Amino acid sequence: MQKRKLGNSTLEVSALGLGCMGMSFGFGPPSDKREMIALIRAAVERGVTFFDTAEVYGPFINEELVGEALAPFKGKVIIATKFGFGFDRDGKQTGLNSRPEHIKEVAEASLERLGVDAIDLLYQHRVDPDVPIEDVAGAVRDLVEQGKVKHFGLSEPGVETIRRAHAIQRVTAVQSEYSLWWRKPEQDVLPALEELGIGFVPFSPLGKGFLTGKIDESTKFDKTDFRNIVPRFTPEARKANQVLVELLGKLAAKKNATAAQLALAWLLAKKPWIVPIPGTRKLERLDENLGAAAVELTAADLAEIESAAAKVDVQGARYPEHLERMTGR
Repeated sequence: MQKRKLGNSTLEVSALGLGCMGMSFGFGPPSDKREMIALIRAAVERGVTFFDTAEVYGPFINEELVGEALAPFKGKVIIATKFGFGFDRDGKQTGLNSRPEHIKEVAEASLERLGVDAIDLLYQHRVDPDVPIEDVAGAVRDLVEQGKVKHFGLSEPGVETIRRAHAIQRVTAVQSEYSLWWRKPEQDVLPALEELGIGFVPFSPLGKGFLTGKIDESTKFDKTDFRNIVPRFTPEARKANQVLVELLGKLAAKKNATAAQLALAWLLAKKPWIVPIPGTRKLERLDENLGAAAVELTAADLAEIESAAAKVDVQGARYPEHLERMTGR
């Protein structure tokens, strides 16, 4: 597995990471813990060194899973986690909370759940409109100075937020959704990151599973799967969006690759400081995803992919309105 540096930072990670959220949260009931530990360790054996989690995934149980799975590999892997939400005593999410004192409490709890001495990369999960980003960055700067955090990141921020945060504490990475069916970051976020020397970590690089070709209009999701409330995943939208998957499949066949591999290879070819973090709960899908690193795309390949994809009008919003309001601030 090739390595990449996130922007101009010293943080070097595998070219493809592993998003661990779906193992515990978001896509139905949590998977068997032993099986997921084995999967995470299989990823390490295959050269993956970058793992993504967050306190809100579960909540809390995904950090515990990742911490236990990676305990034998301390110092050899990079773990990214996130703060930014509040919880009541029962662990129920109560909205955004990036107050400096809360950030420091979350960092201490994450250190304990992950079983590490320092958090490699700590993201603000969503921008909190009630807390100036300068205060957020300052709190993380304090944690960096104390040796509890190594690198600072932002998830789904707008460009102004990125610039203001970066002026207080260097931002190593920005994480946002980015794929062939959600290309908005190209408009202003990616140019700003290139200018500032910040790495980019696309989550949902396979369109929450849709770009794999394994989902169609008849697919039934578990009642706890959050895709049930996503406009882009209504049966009607899935039927309309199938044209993009079919297109990917045809282009992938020319490269002896799968649609998923082509979608990931496209991201890898965009910039050398982009590190996608596809998630999975299956070993065969892990192997398929990692195979994308071996798919070489020429400038002509990229032009063909983008020209074809530009003709597809993807149907449905990527989030329900109340969640979309939390992004791009």
